[in-house]
Amino acid sequence: MDTIEKIELLKFRTKQMSLRVIRLYQNLPKNGESQVIGKQLLRCATSVAANYRAVARARSDAEKFSKISIVVEEADETLFWLELLTDAGIVSTSRLSELYKECEEILKIVSNIRKNMKISK
Repeated sequence: MDTIEKIELLKFRTKQMSLRVIRLYQNLPKNGESQVIGKQLLRCATSVAANYRAVARARSDAEKFSKISIVVEEADETLFWLELLTDAGIVSTSRLSELYKECEEILKIVSNIRKNMKISK
């Protein structure tokens, strides 16, 4: 798989993760704590996809590094909110396990991208 295919695949995966989070949010209980945590999750998960797309459009290496750093931070925050949903007993661990796993994989990939960018600076 060449670089362009890898970029496109990660764009697809981050967007699909965002869509899964949107559907999760739509099905959360309508109580206060669920909605607050859900909105935080929704913001950071969709930010992962949006900022990863922005990496490809960056005008400089510094801007690429900045955007990929945001993706790393937002992916890690997404994991936090997913954990909080399960730890608070709002959503079962089994219901979120595949989404959590996908987010972990995305975080590992973008962290490696950022690490390799640092080396090449």
